[in-house]
Amino acid sequence: MAGVGAAVEQGRAGDKAQAREALRRLWERVGSGGDALHRCSIAHYLADLQEAVAEELLWDQRALAAVVDLNDERAQRFHGSLQVRGFLPSLHLNLADDYRRVGDRDRAQHHLGVAGELAGGLPDDDYGSVIRGGIRQVADLLAAGSRVPLAVP
Repeated sequence: MAGVGAAVEQGRAGDKAQAREALRRLWERVGSGGDALHRCSIAHYLADLQEAVAEELLWDQRALAAVVDLNDERAQRFHGSLQVRGFLPSLHLNLADDYRRVGDRDRAQHHLGVAGELAGGLPDDDYGSVIRGGIRQVADLLAAGSRVPLAVP
């Protein structure tokens, strides 16, 4: 997870190509059957670093697939406050936005609905506010028929 964190910071600092490469190396090392927290985290952050929405969709699908194998006990070994249900609204929101951007309105609407339902269980904190705001923003863009990338503050 330290490697994931370092790559994420590298990407946030503007070096997306190197961050993408570092996360791809971690993905290869962990493998498709490796630790679910690692797979979910790597795929989730790799999605954000893709230049093509089709690749972003692929990585977001992998993140959601990995979370199926994750449980709270494992997540809490990394950080005591983590709960798998807290990951799900974000993962579904990302998929809703990906599907919206590739023009698959039905799948976008499905994942947006799931994200909205699950977001009701999020605390009223910064993370919950970001997710709920993202849901509103994707819903507005979907209603408008827009395929432009989501504006990130």
